[in-house]
Amino acid sequence: MRKMFQQMFEAMNEMLDHLIEVYPTATGDQKLQYDEQMATLKKMSDSLVEQWIDFEEKFSCFVEQQSGSPEVAPSKITPPPSMAMESSTELGETQAASSSVPSVPETVKQTEKPEPAAAEEAYNAELDMEVPYEYAMMISKGQGYYKLFMFSDAATHFQSAVSTLPECNLARLYLAMTNMHLQNWSEAQRHFQLLISLTDYPKWRALGYNALGCIQAIYMNMEQAERFFLKAYETCPSFKDPLNNLKCCKETPQQLSLFFGSTELCCL
Repeated sequence: MRKMFQQMFEAMNEMLDHLIEVYPTATGDQKLQYDEQMATLKKMSDSLVEQWIDFEEKFSCFVEQQSGSPEVAPSKITPPPSMAMESSTELGETQAASSSVPSVPETVKQTEKPEPAAAEEAYNAELDMEVPYEYAMMISKGQGYYKLFMFSDAATHFQSAVSTLPECNLARLYLAMTNMHLQNWSEAQRHFQLLISLTDYPKWRALGYNALGCIQAIYMNMEQAERFFLKAYETCPSFKDPLNNLKCCKETPQQLSLFFGSTELCCL
């Protein structure tokens, strides 16, 4: 457990050090991306502080009940500096987008209808897969880099996990999506095709079909792209990105603005 938190804070501090170095000279779109990264760091920091305080209060109350001593009362927690990061600029709500893939922006998280029971069972079975601790930490660290838009670092960890545990569809999904951000289209396509053939969870198959449609649209294979988007929608009708992409391909094929579902990973 200690190692897991240490890795998470290492990733957060690495990202913050990078922002401290490059932010003063950033302009335009690059500055907007840095603002997004700072907002993500702040949100993660706030969440950690809140969970830390809740845990401390619960623990102190339990100790007080067991000891019967009023001296063991909940105390005010002062988080360490790394957990109390304050941004130097005022940041509002930001949309999830990656400047590394300007032609394939991400969509905001959709409000979805409950999945059928069978789909939920398949999803839970995949997430409950037993993964050795070493590789679980590898995936966790990769997810941390992913959330901080550090896609090259994230890809390294997900690739290691997939190479050792090819049956771990969660790691493969993140690896495929990371390759989309890095514009490694052929690698993304390969992993999404494998994911579709391996997973029993409709939402993950739909993510795969939709991403394959985006890749075909980027290559201007519109007919093939439309087939993938329709297949994605048929597989999981509550996932709206495929219909938006299909409409874009039909109406503005020369100015594509596609949604490949990256922010759907926030639901996992």
